[in-house]
Amino acid sequence: MLLLGIGYDVHRLVSGRKLVLGGLAIDFPLGLEGHSDADVVLHAICDALLGATALGDIGEHFPDNDPQWKDVSSQVLLGHVLGLVKKRGFRVNNVDVVVVAQQPKLGPRKKEMKDKIALLLEVSPGRVNVKATTTEGLDAIGRGEAIAAQAAVSLCEV
Repeated sequence: MLLLGIGYDVHRLVSGRKLVLGGLAIDFPLGLEGHSDADVVLHAICDALLGATALGDIGEHFPDNDPQWKDVSSQVLLGHVLGLVKKRGFRVNNVDVVVVAQQPKLGPRKKEMKDKIALLLEVSPGRVNVKATTTEGLDAIGRGEAIAAQAAVSLCEV
């Protein structure tokens, strides 16, 4: 059996926060606002995994009013979700992610991000794809006010 899931996340850019995307610290003067480290890439992957296994969404598992998740690394959240996927008898087959950001330019970090995501999901880098795009200056993302990510995953039985 093959399961498919999609996930989406967006967070506002603010000063005074470190920017974390795909598990990597990105050198940029702004970071993403959120209860955890607000890594939109890993959050979108979490939601895609939860969707594929019909386990709800990231907000149900890690509510933003629960102090246990305050400033936690999204790598911890992804590890927890991956454990739920495994308990259901599935493993990640592949993941495809698109990061939507006007700035910073992510091209130079895409391979490193791909390798990090593969490590976190316990798959080979050949099963992970990371793309980056802009909104051509349109909307909040285009004005440099936010960053978003969308992910699609496929899972197969162990």
